[in-house]
Amino acid sequence: MEPQLSHSVTDSVATVVIRHPAKRNAMTTSMWRALPPLLDTLADDAGVRALVLTGEGETFCAGADISTLKGSPQEAQRLAVAAEEALAAFPGPTLAAVRGHCVGGGAQLAAACDLRFAQEGAVFGVTPARLGIVYPASSTRRLVSLVGPATAKYLLFSGELIDTARALRTGLVDEVLPVDGLDRRVAEFTAVLASRSQLTQAAAKEFANGRTDRDSHWSGQARGNGDTAEGVAAFLERRPPRFGWTPPGRG
Repeated sequence: MEPQLSHSVTDSVATVVIRHPAKRNAMTTSMWRALPPLLDTLADDAGVRALVLTGEGETFCAGADISTLKGSPQEAQRLAVAAEEALAAFPGPTLAAVRGHCVGGGAQLAAACDLRFAQEGAVFGVTPARLGIVYPASSTRRLVSLVGPATAKYLLFSGELIDTARALRTGLVDEVLPVDGLDRRVAEFTAVLASRSQLTQAAAKEFANGRTDRDSHWSGQARGNGDTAEGVAAFLERRPPRFGWTPPGRG
């Protein structure tokens, strides 16, 4: 199978799959380049309420295909950062579903998602020190925001792999699921995400990511739509809410 990214949309949840089984789903140059426009397409689809990133088979992503670093490591890193930033900027909630190795560029992509669910037995590593690569400043800050400076330094200084227990304890993952339980839990949780207010989620994502100049914008959005009234009415009537707000420009 040629290295590629595939995607599908089911019940308002987009799933993007990293496929490169010959090299444990390592990302090639063409795959790094393909991710931002694919995310743009899904971001413009009003029917997509959440996104899952995962790997084909029993591996999430073993990092960048090392052969891509032989020509221009700087260009390879630029492409990886562009893909990471596009994933971080996706307007809806994003979740990395991790099996097996989540290493190097794979960990970079997982960290750019809002949430990370992992199957027992998965391993995580941030490995630029093994190759003499300077990890990007933006990626380092994102890692520190997830796990704190001490764990970020441990991962970056050593390039060592950690198991799911330590990843959960340090905040690198949000849930650890038993073998054969990951897909079911991801489906259940993303169904919950798809049912919630996109207004709440969009504002919370900006605020949680550190933006501080949009308070009045989101206050105006809340006043100018009926999501709050609908949510209160649905609660009192004991029925599922029918939230109507969607990000401007979608669809």
